[in-house]
Amino acid sequence: MTEMTLNEKASYIKGLVEGMELDTAKGEGKIIAALLDLVSDMAVTIEELEEEIDTLYDYCEELDEDLGEVETILVEDDECDCEDCDCDCDDCDCCCDEDDFFEIECPSCGDTVYLDGSIDPEELVCPACGEKFECIVAEEDLEALDEE
Repeated sequence: MTEMTLNEKASYIKGLVEGMELDTAKGEGKIIAALLDLVSDMAVTIEELEEEIDTLYDYCEELDEDLGEVETILVEDDECDCEDCDCDCDDCDCCCDEDDFFEIECPSCGDTVYLDGSIDPEELVCPACGEKFECIVAEEDLEALDEE
């Protein structure tokens, strides 16, 4: 046997009360009739809300799938492809090609700063802590970076 809906249950109870031939014009019968009307109205409203919730749930599922596809596209472009890289950058070339940079440890916070030919080693600013510090780099190393 299939389970009855709220609306069907409310109608069933209303039928039972009508079968009892209660006087719905006064006393307890009037209260029972008013409660049955309330229950019927609530059952209709709840069924409508359940239908709307099902529709919204389906729509949210579609949005989630679409956003998953967009996220996949965006993440593929931003991920670093280096196996040993733990950088947070969007451009893998900025720090992952060992021939193009020097790794320098910030004396203030200990974070690793990456130096290439475009940065003046005497005017370094740590991106993590904001402290300015100097770094001595051999002239031939800077020339090699500039040539690349």
